[in-house]
Amino acid sequence: MKYLVTISTLFVIGSLLGWVIELFFRRFVSQKKWMNPGFLTGPYLPIYGFGVVVLYGVSNIPLGITNQALDIIIRILIIGVGMTFIEFIAGLIFIKGLKIKLWDYSDRKGNIMGIICPSFSLIWLAVGSLYYFLLNPVLVNGILWISDNLIYTYFVGVVIGAMCVDLAYSIHLATKLKQFKEYGDLRFEEFKKEFRRRIKEIKSK
Repeated sequence: MKYLVTISTLFVIGSLLGWVIELFFRRFVSQKKWMNPGFLTGPYLPIYGFGVVVLYGVSNIPLGITNQALDIIIRILIIGVGMTFIEFIAGLIFIKGLKIKLWDYSDRKGNIMGIICPSFSLIWLAVGSLYYFLLNPVLVNGILWISDNLIYTYFVGVVIGAMCVDLAYSIHLATKLKQFKEYGDLRFEEFKKEFRRRIKEIKSK
């Protein structure tokens, strides 16, 4: 039970905080405007939820390495590879399965299919280092506290339930893309705007 509570709590924390980070990143760094950074309608990014689960797991699972410095280096490298792998799988699912681009690194050197690139893998490596040294000790204590106060898991359950409903709605919306093949692969925000415009056109006829 505690294991399930831990995984669920980490997933929710990562999804919510990830959405906030991406929101400000796109406003002040990449897109220069306020926009929903995710596939879902609500304020959560599941990819970050999975990322936090990986960060927590790699940071705390014993590796059997006696040299402390080597242990830390290997953990951080595993985190960088793991986060890049999650990003690649998620991007591949959306691009190949739904023909939607949630992000695009095509203009960056060494990119693979525009989904991952060396520069962002280095960012994940840096994020992993910051997490390991600064956030992991706090998160470990927080998870232990929540595990002993299970009433707070109801909040986790509500958020996960909302995410499931949101996911079903968003997938339904994304499948409508197949009706507009002339648009090719679109960024999801662009598709939602175009989809609403086409619906209005249909209703006005």
